[in-house]
Amino acid sequence: MHILITNDDGVTAPGLLALAQEMRKLGKVTVFAPDKNWSASGHVKTMERPLRVKEVTLADGTSAFASDGAPSDCVALPLLGLIEDPIDIVVSGINPNANLGHDVTYSGTVTAAMEAVIAGVRGVAVSLDSPEGHKGPLDYSTAAVVGRRVVEQVIADGLPEGVVVNVNVPYLKESELKGYMITRQGLRVYRDALDVRSDPRGKPYYWIGGEAPTGVDEPGTDFGALRAGMVSITPLQLDLTHLKAMDVLKKWNFK
Repeated sequence: MHILITNDDGVTAPGLLALAQEMRKLGKVTVFAPDKNWSASGHVKTMERPLRVKEVTLADGTSAFASDGAPSDCVALPLLGLIEDPIDIVVSGINPNANLGHDVTYSGTVTAAMEAVIAGVRGVAVSLDSPEGHKGPLDYSTAAVVGRRVVEQVIADGLPEGVVVNVNVPYLKESELKGYMITRQGLRVYRDALDVRSDPRGKPYYWIGGEAPTGVDEPGTDFGALRAGMVSITPLQLDLTHLKAMDVLKKWNFK
């Protein structure tokens, strides 16, 4: 089993290392990640400039590849042949914050896994629901073990075509987890605000700020599962077509 590990936080991120170390229990691991943080980058693919790749050494002494491209590039390049050995599954993470509801459209972590599925390779994204305002290093050990257990299931049972697995893990010890739940996307509540400032020459510039997002605690959703202390496993589909809306749109009259 050849597993490609990537993320959107950069090749030096501790969550990436924790995930790679745990995945080595399942087979050969190749780490290929951005050389900087691409959080909230969405599904970006670099087309208008050349991409650079260099080999680096991770904190545990193992080797990895770092690219100046986006997370999706770090999946596309290996799958297109930069890595000679065929890749069986792509696992993206561990993101230090949960990716819930509409987050999946912003998340470089999730869209890196989507890039794999587009190429016909299974894709799993793993995120940790770390406490807001947490100080000091995060403990990724539980999320890494959960990620491995989910990947074991994917390897054993497979996935339907066009499906990405989005995993969110509560910030708990493994023994404290209340279980695993197959969930649907919940409703993320964003509280963005525009912060207008002026530079030293008096010209305006802008920050998109605001308070941290929350969510609607509804049973059966990704947000609800985390609130209950359970691992959320959400199957996402690449086909975004709203089938019920098609019936409404078909009634439009263009004559």
